Amino acid sequence: MFDIDYSRLIQELLYQPQSPMIFSSGIFLFLFLGFTLIYSLLSKADTLRILFVTLFSYYFYYKSSGLFFWLLALVTVSDYYIAQAIGRLSSPAPQPLPAGQASAAKPPLARFLLLLSLVLDLGLLVFFKYTNFLGETLCTLLSAAGVHVPSAISGSYLQSVAWQPRDIFLPVGISFFTFQSLSYTIDVYRGNIRPLSRLLDYAFYVSFFPQLVAGPIVRARDFIPQIRRPLLVTSQMFGTGVFYVVAGLFKKAVISDYISVNFVERIFNQPDLYSGLENLLAVYGYTLQIYCDFSGYSDMAIGIALLLGFQFPQNFNNPYRSASITEFWRRWHISLSSWLKDYLYISLGGNRHGKFRQYLNLLATMLLGGLWHGASLNFILWGGIHGLLLCLDKIWHTLCPLLSPLSYLPSKHQPHPAKNRLVTLVGGLLTFHLVAALWVLFRAPSFGIAQQMFVQISQHFQPQILLQWLTSYKAVATLMLLGYLLHFLPTALSDKAKTLVTHSPLLVKALLIVLLVWVVIQVKSSDVQPFIYFQF
Repeated sequence: MFDIDYSRLIQELLYQPQSPMIFSSGIFLFLFLGFTLIYSLLSKADTLRILFVTLFSYYFYYKSSGLFFWLLALVTVSDYYIAQAIGRLSSPAPQPLPAGQASAAKPPLARFLLLLSLVLDLGLLVFFKYTNFLGETLCTLLSAAGVHVPSAISGSYLQSVAWQPRDIFLPVGISFFTFQSLSYTIDVYRGNIRPLSRLLDYAFYVSFFPQLVAGPIVRARDFIPQIRRPLLVTSQMFGTGVFYVVAGLFKKAVISDYISVNFVERIFNQPDLYSGLENLLAVYGYTLQIYCDFSGYSDMAIGIALLLGFQFPQNFNNPYRSASITEFWRRWHISLSSWLKDYLYISLGGNRHGKFRQYLNLLATMLLGGLWHGASLNFILWGGIHGLLLCLDKIWHTLCPLLSPLSYLPSKHQPHPAKNRLVTLVGGLLTFHLVAALWVLFRAPSFGIAQQMFVQISQHFQPQILLQWLTSYKAVATLMLLGYLLHFLPTALSDKAKTLVTHSPLLVKALLIVLLVWVVIQVKSSDVQPFIYFQF
């Protein structure tokens, strides 16, 4: 009765390097339906349910990175037993301590074990992500210094040192799950949490598939208390979860993918073939694309977690509404920003040792944050400039507080400060265009390509072709306009839309999902596009 090609079905269920499984793919939607059925049947059997989700999460990672799921297992097992050993050596603090502050002097063995966790996790990250970059950089420095090395073939000395790139596979999301696991061992060392007593629970925490490959980076102290509590998905959680899944899928599969394939990629591949106006519009396009892509994934991750009875922290908060770079980093990729602040910036000393040291710590944190995103001088430069802008933000605030957008940010003392509209407007326009310009370094395949784009924009602008561009790229222009309008929509209106979807009948939610899937099929012009942050 059913003509099923079982060989193709089996092939779909196996790892395919060119098409990793993502939330917006058909294979995931198919598997998730079966997953939710079994998950609901196991609602009263905590251990079986946790085991089932963990196995599914490992399969999800296998579909993303093949047999490299052993890396996930290695990080999980090593950090679990290291944290247990640290916990036995020191008692946890009776109250949670400020980030970056240890409860008391720790035994030398506990410090050694924490160092071991850092070496293992960061060592794996460095090997898989940075070997070629570090090797090439070292060889370039040696050649520039005039260092000669003996040739293994002739025995003579080579005049320059050349790095032969290694073919090293980059496992999807390795930066995310190593950082997440590190936060656990560091928190146990600081005495902020007690180590888990079950390896299965920790494996569940590290591998939980909604946030496994692209975040958000969920802290152990936020997630672990949810693991063994009775499974409960309220109607509010279900409705909110559906809203986030629908919103995320629309951002990713409709807006981000379409403008990427049909416009942005063309310009970034060969910017010198296009006018400065087209290059500028591509910058605006990528600025929207990366937000819709990454926040779309985060929305779907948060939504799927809610449908399963778990709550994740917010990861994006309308970042392009920011009036300063400081505010931007409070709104963009919040889980990474707070991770870098708590485990790197504060550990370096934060703002506890004077202004100059604070600026150095900020710069170092953002340089390493840039390097976290990728093994390239472009990413280091991108992070370094953001760090410099953060420092300038604080200097300007010190010199001219009334003209500084930082004066109007919420704080413990002023949760709702009165804003200066002119300062907010000017600061917002300046911040948006600085962020957009820096996305060029983030997206361009090389510094030369980034330079070409800036040259085209500054020297070959040609504004007279705007009408021609609008005619040629009607769909792209419409989606870009729609994306930015939705982003800058007043919070009250977006909250009403969320409430409307959350409290709508089940049939309406189902029709909304069907309608969105139909729209995705209509606008789809190529294969499913991987999420941008999969490469990190």
